[in-house]
Amino acid sequence: MGTKAYILIETAVGKNRVVAEAVQGIDGTAQVDMVTGPYDIIAVVQAEDLNSVGELVTSRIHTISGVLRTVTCLAIGRQES
Repeated sequence: MGTKAYILIETAVGKNRVVAEAVQGIDGTAQVDMVTGPYDIIAVVQAEDLNSVGELVTSRIHTISGVLRTVTCLAIGRQES
């Protein structure tokens, strides 16, 4: 399975749709949702390890025009209902 992370993305005004489309096109992106609240997009990514998640965020997501800042939340477990 590797490492799963939630990437919370804040975008410039009016850029959420183009940023979401760009993030969706990145290898390793499992899901992208535009949301309300302090962040504009939440992306779920899968990578081999923590370093690969960091590389994906810094070299692929941060370089998208319209991305202002991100917060990366690593998944540490899953609760089944």
